[in-house]
Amino acid sequence: MFKTRLISGIVLVAIALVVIITGGNVLLATMAIVSLIGMFELYRVFKVEKSLPAFVGYGAAIVYYLDLLWGFLPDKMIIPIVYLIVLLAVYVFSYPKFKADQIMAIFFGLFYVAMMLSFLYQTRMLERGAYLVWLIFLCSWGCDTCAYCVGVLFGKHKMSPILSPKKSVEGAVGGVVGSILLTVLYCYIFNKPLDFSDAEILVLAFSAGIGALISMVGDLAASAIKRNYDIKDYGTLIPGHGGILDRFDSVIITAPIIYFLAANLL
Repeated sequence: MFKTRLISGIVLVAIALVVIITGGNVLLATMAIVSLIGMFELYRVFKVEKSLPAFVGYGAAIVYYLDLLWGFLPDKMIIPIVYLIVLLAVYVFSYPKFKADQIMAIFFGLFYVAMMLSFLYQTRMLERGAYLVWLIFLCSWGCDTCAYCVGVLFGKHKMSPILSPKKSVEGAVGGVVGSILLTVLYCYIFNKPLDFSDAEILVLAFSAGIGALISMVGDLAASAIKRNYDIKDYGTLIPGHGGILDRFDSVIITAPIIYFLAANLL
């Protein structure tokens, strides 16, 4: 299992490097595909992944990404509003085929997966975004790694004993501190192309700490959904890691935070 997890992890990182460094339409198309797979995984939990409402959700995600590409809508809020109206129409005219919680889960999927993940692309498209985008991974995967190491070595106090008994308060602190230190180190290593002042690096370090805290919320939220519906993993797409939502649960919630902090504070 460890060997499989390691190999697939290396392959995943390699693909991420190529796609994110390339950026542009390649990254946009990749995020659209990843979002659709993630939505499929989420909808499968509620047993509606191949239903008409689910395809309405997939369609809304495609329209959202096309609008990111071409910008044909004056306001992106048009998409979720129309999406909700169409979903409710399907719910009403097919009643009682679908339950209310299934329709709400399908509506939730557009925000939770497609729109949230799109901020990875949007961060990449910022000025200096070729470097800023990696802060998302430093805050999510970096936090996970640091939290795990510190938790194994020093963890004594359970952070969420029922939901995730292996996570500790010490590990959480280690994850936040580790993300901050990794971000500061990253900024100094790439200081020449980034051209950040010490004040800007301090802002990014603060952003990394916030992002790390929020990434843990995303991780635990994804775990809570799985426990509610008694499933181990969302999928099997990534050997040893599970599905898209299993691997990107913290990235999903971290990406928009880093985008807004970087876009407004730098």
